[in-house]
Amino acid sequence: MKPATLFIVLLGFVSLFSDMTYEAARSITGPYLAFLGASATVVGFIAGLGEFLGYALRLFSGWLADKTGKYWSITITGYVINLFSVPALALVGQWQLAALLIMAERIGKAIRTPSRDAMLSHATVQIGRGWGFGLHEAMDQIGAMIGPLIVAGVFYFHGGYKEAFGVLLIPAVITLAILFFAKFLYPSPKDLELTKIQLETKGLSKIYWLYLFAVALNGAGYADFPLIAYHFKKVATVSEQWIPVFYAIAMGVDALAALIFGYLFDRKGLSVLIISIIVSAGFAPLCFLGGFYSSLLGMILWGIGMGAQESIMRAAVCLLVPKEKRGVGYGVFNTGYGLFWFLGSILLGALYDFSILALISFSVILQLAAIPFLMKLRKMLH
Repeated sequence: MKPATLFIVLLGFVSLFSDMTYEAARSITGPYLAFLGASATVVGFIAGLGEFLGYALRLFSGWLADKTGKYWSITITGYVINLFSVPALALVGQWQLAALLIMAERIGKAIRTPSRDAMLSHATVQIGRGWGFGLHEAMDQIGAMIGPLIVAGVFYFHGGYKEAFGVLLIPAVITLAILFFAKFLYPSPKDLELTKIQLETKGLSKIYWLYLFAVALNGAGYADFPLIAYHFKKVATVSEQWIPVFYAIAMGVDALAALIFGYLFDRKGLSVLIISIIVSAGFAPLCFLGGFYSSLLGMILWGIGMGAQESIMRAAVCLLVPKEKRGVGYGVFNTGYGLFWFLGSILLGALYDFSILALISFSVILQLAAIPFLMKLRKMLH
């Protein structure tokens, strides 16, 4: 196995076990907050604010990584905060305290993601940007699929929320062990990118900003799973035991979609992202209006869209930003994307309390609004 491929696989295992931890928690945070007395608007706000913090702080952490060169130290710090906030949810009994831990988990992710993605980008140049990020995302989502199944198993054996959160301490510890092993083998991942790239002294390009705006529109219309799960619990479309299973299925689809779209991205470019948006835009009417099986189909489409967002969108940033600015490039990208996601989540939560049809319309229209900008961007790149 090539050193670059081994590095991607090791970070893939890090993401597999970390996602097993926090995605398992995310599969039940919506119902958990409802159990603790939070409203739909509050759930939407917490989910949106958490995502915003999880993206906005990446601007600073990305800049800090490029400035100091301490990509590993920043990555490890973020993972510690990100992971251990999850089992701590077993210790709280008020939605306000649970909300703080949910925020802390997202903050930890914000700290470590630009540094990790910058390190990962150095390895992907050898095997293809789309395929490299797609492989990483696929392993990531295998963990995201297993985690909710663990939670479902806890509920099946008559455990509660505290037991479900508590057992997630195990994959959290495994994650850090693999992370330190990867650091030992690859103390300087930048050396994996052998291609000479000319240093640009200008700011980020117009093409970069157009791309950011396009994908941010898509993110604004994408309902976060806690709100979807809240709806499933409220209208009893999907039972409490099946909610994490639905999430696990979506994560499995996400993993497969990431591999397929990543492979196609290296050959067809942004056209693949446009197709993924068209396909996934139908999740909202299916999830919020449909019955059990329609909701399941909606979650499959939701997983397809997530797979594209987490693989192709990250891969494209590599093509638009020189490696010397990779931390900042990912930081700015994730901050802008997170801001739109946050605003969209607040509106979607408020619209849910007002009109489900309005929520669906808002979701579909904003996702599809990204397509004309991506088509323009595709022409500019050719």
